Amino acid sequence: MSVDLGTTYLGLRLAHPIVPSASPLAGDLDGLRALEAAGAPAVVLPSLFEEQIEHEEMEIQRLMEFGADSTGEATFGYFPEMVDYNTGPGAYLKLIEDAAGTLDIPVIASLNGRTSGGWTSYAKRMQDAGASALELNIYFVPSDPGQAGQEVEQQYLDLVTQVAESVDIPVTAKIGPYFSAMANMGVRLVEAGAAGLVIFNRYLMPDIDLDKLEVVPKLELSTPSELRLPLRWVAILRDAVDASLALTSGVHTAEDAIKAILVGSDAVMPASALLRNGPSYLGTLLDGVRSWLEEHEYASVEQAKGSLSRGAAPTPEAFERSNYMQALVSYTGPAV
Repeated sequence: MSVDLGTTYLGLRLAHPIVPSASPLAGDLDGLRALEAAGAPAVVLPSLFEEQIEHEEMEIQRLMEFGADSTGEATFGYFPEMVDYNTGPGAYLKLIEDAAGTLDIPVIASLNGRTSGGWTSYAKRMQDAGASALELNIYFVPSDPGQAGQEVEQQYLDLVTQVAESVDIPVTAKIGPYFSAMANMGVRLVEAGAAGLVIFNRYLMPDIDLDKLEVVPKLELSTPSELRLPLRWVAILRDAVDASLALTSGVHTAEDAIKAILVGSDAVMPASALLRNGPSYLGTLLDGVRSWLEEHEYASVEQAKGSLSRGAAPTPEAFERSNYMQALVSYTGPAV
């Protein structure tokens, strides 16, 4: 009997749980077709950034105000008011529309930012363009020492509430791990309207160029060691929230994907592994998951899912502090 690999993520029934995470591979229609041909059960588009929205709106505003004082007839500018003008990044909305009309799999759009601004209107337009769901990629570093943790958390919650209330499609929150009480925050995000959580967003750290004495961006792909942090928190949140959970960061092998499923992931989202090996590597991951489940006599992904979550694990304390001591005392160091 073959293994049933199906899973449900954000209310979407998917053929299997390995969903390519947002990356340049999904940045155009050809790339999206390649991912579907490789077996992707859904695709997550790269994010539309808040800065892109703001930049385009400012450029249009500048255009409308050009020459406004040159004649009496142009007192209010030559162009319509902003509210009546299509200022959105049309290419992104067109990509959603083309992908939704071309692919036979769900298309998940993504918004990246930190303030409400135009998010709600763009979320609605993404829905109208054909997105099946929306990934809200909340990304900001609270560097103001006067901003308390409660304010930061409320900013996340307000964003989720505003976007979720503006659309009818499911909204998932892609977040980082840097909360003082991660489990509590996960529960509150779901209560605020998130239909799912993506664990975790990778905060890309800048570097220093010693020759130019400048701060420079530096993108590095993930490593397998990064898997452990999201594994722990998916395991803890699995039984704490009534929402879909997706694990991303550090998924490089079929074994990584299996671990993600066992702790309770509804979707497993690799990006770096596919960037390194190409879309066809998705099939390698899926074959490995299928073989492991068959070898261990699981009838389905659903049967395996969450069997090692915190609530189901034989030693749930292993996800908490006792494991810290055990790890330290069990390390003997290199042989001499």
